[in-house]
Amino acid sequence: MTLAYGIQLPVQSQSTLYAEAWEAAAGPADLVAVARAVEDAGFDYLAVCDHVGVPRRLAGAMSTVWYDPVATLAHLAAVTARVRLLSHVAVVGLRHPLLSAKQYATLDHLSGGRLVLGVGAGHVREEFEALGVDFARRGAVLDESIDALRAALGPEEFPEHHGTFHDFAGLGQRPRPAQPSVPVWVGGSSPAAVRRAALKGDGWLPQGDPRERLPAQIARIRALRSEHGAEGPFAVGAIAEPLYVGRAGWEVGRRTLTGTPEEIAESLRAYRAMGVDQIQVRFRSRSRAELIEQIGVFGAEVAPRLD
Repeated sequence: MTLAYGIQLPVQSQSTLYAEAWEAAAGPADLVAVARAVEDAGFDYLAVCDHVGVPRRLAGAMSTVWYDPVATLAHLAAVTARVRLLSHVAVVGLRHPLLSAKQYATLDHLSGGRLVLGVGAGHVREEFEALGVDFARRGAVLDESIDALRAALGPEEFPEHHGTFHDFAGLGQRPRPAQPSVPVWVGGSSPAAVRRAALKGDGWLPQGDPRERLPAQIARIRALRSEHGAEGPFAVGAIAEPLYVGRAGWEVGRRTLTGTPEEIAESLRAYRAMGVDQIQVRFRSRSRAELIEQIGVFGAEVAPRLD
């Protein structure tokens, strides 16, 4: 089994949990340059995040820099040709499924079928309140939204869905997605999120699980899918520790994996042994140039050793 690798792009979201200092002054040209480097290095996907608005109480930690995922992925689709385009994750419960379907179907159509729709429940109460969505019921809203999006992103020009929160029929939407079936990856590591991924998703995007927790989570997903007769391909994801290929010569943090390409590949191969299909990687860097160099070295020297 080949271990695929993807990346959440810098610049487009700047939480203090992971943003590097140089990103604060970066902009669209930097984002495009990194996206092109990601494609050139053979990455399976690039990813962007989703927040409509960040309340003042969280702005110090989260920042308010969160590019819109559809607009950003569409822009990057036009400057790349192969790499898949992942929303990691779209808080689809904040929007009516027909609106989301119109946007993401158009994106898939324009990109030639490169969309992976990553979805999650969301965690910022004020966003839901401002948009008139019940925060307390966001899990149930997401469950139904996935069903509604499956219908609205399917082959039918006039999709139909009848549920508790959304009800629609007789409204045609074209263009249709280029893919016969847009993959839906479900994000989150709570018991409810893992169950949702197993039973409603085509893949799982964990959130904050250290590698020692993954085997139990993966086993639960497999058990749930077997118990409920879920069939078809399913992509198990993982978010790797921060990486720096080589010896940094500067403080990269104690959790960062550093070393030779083989040393890093050996550590990452452990994910594959757990049953992980794709890893999301992130590199420590002090500039756009250093990040692009790290991406290139990873693609050329680490990735071939992941098999």
